[in-house]
Amino acid sequence: MNDTGTLWVIATPLGNTGDLSPRARHILTEADVILAEDTRRAGLLFKRLELERHGRLMSFFEHNEDKKIPRVLDLLEDGLEVALISDAGTPLLSDPGFTLVRACRDNDIRVSPVPGPSAPVVALSASGLPPLPYTFLGFPPRKKSHTEKLFETHRDTGATLVFFERKSRLTGTLSIAFEILGDREFCVARELTKEYEEFIRGTLGSIKNMDLDLRGELTVIIAPPSETGRTDETKIADLLAEESENGGKPKEIARRVADRATGWTAKEVYAAMRD
Repeated sequence: MNDTGTLWVIATPLGNTGDLSPRARHILTEADVILAEDTRRAGLLFKRLELERHGRLMSFFEHNEDKKIPRVLDLLEDGLEVALISDAGTPLLSDPGFTLVRACRDNDIRVSPVPGPSAPVVALSASGLPPLPYTFLGFPPRKKSHTEKLFETHRDTGATLVFFERKSRLTGTLSIAFEILGDREFCVARELTKEYEEFIRGTLGSIKNMDLDLRGELTVIIAPPSETGRTDETKIADLLAEESENGGKPKEIARRVADRATGWTAKEVYAAMRD
């Protein structure tokens, strides 16, 4: 390892200021440069944490990351200590930083994590849903077709799915999840570690009867399918016969059957109709 500075990847509180570790406090105070997604918010964070800042703030976000990397590498090679933070939680998880860390590794520059709060892990630990194995998906894509493909990719892995979502898209994304994944348990963790922290649980099949107009930062967890609760194929055949009598196009019938069954998606029912 060359005699360079260190890139410190530092987790900051999700909300509760008491969650900042003493080690993180010390490094943030002494660092020569602090890379932040939003320098204004970072400045407010330092005030809220009552931290005296020795170094300067430098903006480092998704759209300027590639441009800033050469400058950051120069600072590190000159022996400066650089701290990377996100707006909250652990950097790189749905935040910029991966390409910088990789560039540091490729240039033999030391990178050291300072662990702490991480919204996916914190939400999973208190959700009551199966913790292992789990897959973190970040933010689902904006386009419906891309979100469908994302869920299709992870549908049969047997893993609990964890992702972030904006309040305006929550119901739509969960509806897509129901179409692709079937009727699974889910939990929405809201405002983790803050005053109005809340865990809302339900099943994907019941979201139309739930009030999901939620404020704040949202972390969503969807459990793997429950094999013991999956409606058997004989019952599916009976439901298909009943719904076929009620009329409609095959895909409409499949959707109605999926709504009445457990652990089946409309696509799976439609495929069963054609077998």
